[in-house]
Amino acid sequence: MSALPENENNGASEGEEANAPDSLVEDVGMLGIAARAFPPDMDFEYPDEPINLPPLSPEELSVEAKIRELEERLDGMMAERMPLGGGGLDREPEPVPESTEGDRASDEDVLVSAQELLTSDYYRKHWGRHALRAVASSVDDFGFDSAFEARVKPYLEFLLKIYFRTEVIGVDNIPKSGRAIVVANHSGALPFDGLMLRQAVRLHHSAQRDLRWLSEDFTFYLPFIGVGMNRLGAVRACQENAQRLLNRDLVVAAFPEGTEGIKKLYRDRYKLQRFGRGGFVRLALTTGSPIIPCAVIGGEETNPILRRFDNLSKLVGLEYLPITPTFPLLGPLGLLPAPTKWRILFGKPISVEEYGPEAATDHILVGQLSELVQSSIEELIADGLKRRKSIWF
Repeated sequence: MSALPENENNGASEGEEANAPDSLVEDVGMLGIAARAFPPDMDFEYPDEPINLPPLSPEELSVEAKIRELEERLDGMMAERMPLGGGGLDREPEPVPESTEGDRASDEDVLVSAQELLTSDYYRKHWGRHALRAVASSVDDFGFDSAFEARVKPYLEFLLKIYFRTEVIGVDNIPKSGRAIVVANHSGALPFDGLMLRQAVRLHHSAQRDLRWLSEDFTFYLPFIGVGMNRLGAVRACQENAQRLLNRDLVVAAFPEGTEGIKKLYRDRYKLQRFGRGGFVRLALTTGSPIIPCAVIGGEETNPILRRFDNLSKLVGLEYLPITPTFPLLGPLGLLPAPTKWRILFGKPISVEEYGPEAATDHILVGQLSELVQSSIEELIADGLKRRKSIWF
């Protein structure tokens, strides 16, 4: 999760071949906020073994049979009216013979069969306007799926309350209404901190505020995790997305340390990395949003990084390749977070209304406010570390 990088131009350059394989791969991920399903330099190979799908129900078999019958009839009709032959675009079109009574009857049968299929209960349930509208209504402009979050809500609450035993302090420093920016330290090799922040605010804030967190691009490249985070509320970090969220009077969480915060070694835990170029301060000044400092304690020990391979990680298309006590020794299971004790502390709001939007271009003021927020987070981290007896309690 980054410090709101400048908006990048991801469009294709002029003169690119639209049907070139590389161009196609690049364009796939640019259709929305979320990133590609696969990194651009990753070749996806289909498995040699056939995939065993579950058997179709009798209703599905009936629909499939009708579709196959319609396809065969349409193929026959096209073959009769469009005979094969040489030529191309310059060839004169052949006259279409007048339909006989039998042809008209055959055409009417096809139309009747198609009408029966389109008006069937199965088709309307799975492919009708109501079904498509129900899916679209649960997903917002940034990829958040409220229906999906509702399904996994018990598991998220289990992580927050039982697995991490999270203690939330000062959450009501977040305003009960209106826009606000929560600025926090990055915590842990895997980006669970934004997800836990959202759940903590939803469950413990008196107004149950809706928090969305800004995540850097590489998060969306992670298999399964990236798509899941996006559907649960993560938003690609850039000024435009953050401003759109704040204009809706939402609470936005930013992590100015960026990837440097989550890939630091265990010996450097809870030492704040450099806060980018003050993008979150400019955002607060532009939108008039108060800044709430926040410290996340416990996430640094969930997947402690003992060593990191930066050059090797580029070969597999990842931002970094961590070496932890369990990964890669235990394979994917080694990425499961340890059940450490978490504490999330929210500091007093820092108001920027007195400066006005034009102050966003004042580099000295932006730097001073950024240092103020950073020192506030450091104080909260020191307080959180003082409160705990061990990483487990």
